[in-house]
Amino acid sequence: MTRDAYADRCEELFALGGFTETRKAAEAGLAELGPDPVLHRWLGLAHAAEDDDDHDAEAEAAYEAGLARWPDDLGLLVSYLELCLRADAWSYPGRAARVERLKERIAVLAPAGSPEAARVDAALGWAGRGYWEDLRQRTAAATADRAASTSHSDDVAEALARGGGRAPAHPEDLRAVEVATALELLDGPGGAPLRLVVRHRAAAYATALVLALATNYALVLSGTVSYSVWGWIWFAPLLLAESRLKRARRLARERVIAATEARHAEAPGADRAPTG
Repeated sequence: MTRDAYADRCEELFALGGFTETRKAAEAGLAELGPDPVLHRWLGLAHAAEDDDDHDAEAEAAYEAGLARWPDDLGLLVSYLELCLRADAWSYPGRAARVERLKERIAVLAPAGSPEAARVDAALGWAGRGYWEDLRQRTAAATADRAASTSHSDDVAEALARGGGRAPAHPEDLRAVEVATALELLDGPGGAPLRLVVRHRAAAYATALVLALATNYALVLSGTVSYSVWGWIWFAPLLLAESRLKRARRLARERVIAATEARHAEAPGADRAPTG
């Protein structure tokens, strides 16, 4: 495979959240083609994305290995800067101390208005965030995740309303594979109550709430208990349905990553050693 083919493979896998697969692709490219700044950068990014101390150390090693040969590569410099900005100055003082040197080098190589300069500004803005900025970002991320979950649930409900059509999804169409996987996990006689919950999600939640309150009230009124939470068991089918949908999204992502890897592996020249 060519450098560009490996880079495209890394980019697609990284976008899907396949960080382990991205690292494997970058390592395979480096083993086949030798040192390359783009592949060193993807290897570092795929380690850094794990947000783990050991992976951060591996990311740093990947960036430094690339910069040892290409000290002026902006992709490596900016990615390394982002890693260093994330470092805890108490735990990793050496990494944090590299920030100023990297900023100075990037300022020389990246003129104002360039994409690299914009990335530096974004990274510096991230590093200067306070508690409330972090809280707002976490809230926005949680809101986006809930929106994606709701959208997925709506897609599955629509498919169930059509009779759970079995038209095969394109193996790399994440949204379609998510729906197909959810239908698979909800299939069978035992999944009938869950399919009903997913099809009528809003009504199911409203009904469960009414039944939960009525059950708790009835148990307290009868003198069986002085305080009851037993009524909330009516939410069990809803939580199980949500769990199936969440599992479907995770499994679908794994399947799309595998399909993407298979496509790249089957590409012409994927197994042919480079010449020259």
